[in-house]
Amino acid sequence: MSNYHIKNLEEYFQIYRKSVRNPELFWEEIAEEHFVWRKRWNNILSWDFEKPEVKWFEGAQLNITENCIDRHLTKYSDKTAILFEPNSVDEPAQHITYKQLYAQVNKMSNVLKLQGVKKGDRVCIYLPMIPELAYAVLACARIGAIHSVVFAGFSSTALATRINDCDASVVITADGSYRGAKSIDLKSIVDEALNDCPGVKSVLVAERTGGKMNLVSDRDHLLAPLMKGASEECAIEVMDAEDPLFILYTSGSTGKPKGMVHSCAGYMVYTAYTFKNIFQYREDDVYWCTADIGWITGHSYILYGPLANGATTVMFEGVPSYPDYGRFWEVVEKHKITQFYTAPTAIRALAKEPLELVEKYDLSSLKVLGSVGEPINEEAWHWYNNNVGKKESPIVDTWWQTETGGIMISPIPYSTPTKPTFATLPFIGVQPALMDENGKEIKGNQVEGRLCIKFPWPSIARTIWGNHERYRETYFSAYKNMYFTGDGASRDAVGYYRITGRVDDVIIVSGHNLGTAPIEDAINEHQGVAESAIVGFPHDIKGNALFGYVILKEEANSRDQDELRIEINRLISEKIGPIAKLDKIVFVPGLPKTRSGKIMRRILRKIASNDVSNLGDVSTLLNPDVVEQIRKIVGV
Repeated sequence: MSNYHIKNLEEYFQIYRKSVRNPELFWEEIAEEHFVWRKRWNNILSWDFEKPEVKWFEGAQLNITENCIDRHLTKYSDKTAILFEPNSVDEPAQHITYKQLYAQVNKMSNVLKLQGVKKGDRVCIYLPMIPELAYAVLACARIGAIHSVVFAGFSSTALATRINDCDASVVITADGSYRGAKSIDLKSIVDEALNDCPGVKSVLVAERTGGKMNLVSDRDHLLAPLMKGASEECAIEVMDAEDPLFILYTSGSTGKPKGMVHSCAGYMVYTAYTFKNIFQYREDDVYWCTADIGWITGHSYILYGPLANGATTVMFEGVPSYPDYGRFWEVVEKHKITQFYTAPTAIRALAKEPLELVEKYDLSSLKVLGSVGEPINEEAWHWYNNNVGKKESPIVDTWWQTETGGIMISPIPYSTPTKPTFATLPFIGVQPALMDENGKEIKGNQVEGRLCIKFPWPSIARTIWGNHERYRETYFSAYKNMYFTGDGASRDAVGYYRITGRVDDVIIVSGHNLGTAPIEDAINEHQGVAESAIVGFPHDIKGNALFGYVILKEEANSRDQDELRIEINRLISEKIGPIAKLDKIVFVPGLPKTRSGKIMRRILRKIASNDVSNLGDVSTLLNPDVVEQIRKIVGV
């Protein structure tokens, strides 16, 4: 059916119109023709954004792993499903076929069952980018357990928070992980986290680095011997369409991280359909997304989306700078990569390096380039287009979120004319709206507003784990009958969308969404700190970096300031992880606050960005003089 593979702009508009005129019929056709169901739905969609409640394919039964693995065995059993590229160039790549993936996922499923894991139980996965991570995720889905993957760069405190929030009974981890020339001791981070997690009954440990570790008797089990002894057969657990598939935590602008819940059927249909079209995937392609499976990009576009299409998907353990900054291009040449999907942070870092690191590799296999995590700036877009794509591989600048489950606004390669910094047009079935601050929709083109979505798409997150009211409050309270994305956007003369950034206190640093509140909470735990405020400021590589304004307690004022900066960043590393460390820290006598006590972050952002030409009206501040004092300290 041509609906499943868009081939040109005219066809995009035709299918798009059909998808928004009658979304139920459109998604029903896609679901019916391209997936295996154990039982058909009796209702395609019921929804109410007031409650908020969304249900797709109600009454249907399925298992996502049957669609990602089992059904490919007749045609693709010897085709590479996962191509594992290790951190070290001296370690050979592994080609894991669909048949081998089937066996390994079943073994892992049986290991989990042996630990007492059953349908609906939560399993926390804290693993590096090694094949066991893919097996663990898919095994949970196969037996109906709900996986919660935590990025293996998070601290023990952040890990414990997530384990306790979803009440996970089993943790899957590794002795350690490789990151370039370094290795990181993951097991001790888990041990520390579990001091505060009474609900965890067992820990399964993959051996990756061979580092020494402490195994707690009756709790910790080495994974390899259990896998070796497990059967290669495991029947699927039949799931209802709306059963939870996974929980994935995302930073909130306030309070603890939000556990976004994605369901089985809608998520599968949408990730598979977006993958097929946005990457124009063909049968013999070798697709590579450089993300970590700890993020939604890895869930949707390393595992579920590609595997549902019978694709070959690359899992990369390493970093772009090791052994040198040519590593990405060496991998592209070696595996003849056809689609390459990465973050603007990586592109900016690579663009700073000598061009011969790109030019010495054959990149002629590339057909589509992708960008994800934050809006890509114009300079990086042109560098990527000219030097990697050689002006022949279109760039899909994709906008979406953990909450959306799949890509929402993006060009379709070879169909949508691209425009630097613009995510361009909504994907099939997505109905965006720009809203003003009074809750009115801004119609027409050449306008700017807050980006909302009017109608549910199949992979919208269904709730926040254990806190549906927070879900309603965060996404559905700002605008009536709309999903509010938290992002601002503009629409140009032809209707192309450009994302202008967060409108709340979440800062995107190197593609990671970092809420300011948890970082401020961590800083404020320092015994010498009275109060703090974090803002983002432009950074050549990361896109944004973090700038901290810190008020010290009287007794800390006499201390060495550099030492205090080190202690503050160490505290942030421990509580959240190294990704949240501050690039700049200044000690200030006060913060610009409104009379209601709200910090005027707009002013702090401008000072941090060295943009003080127009600070706006400061007369409403409780303490307007502090602005001048802060400017002097920062030197702007």
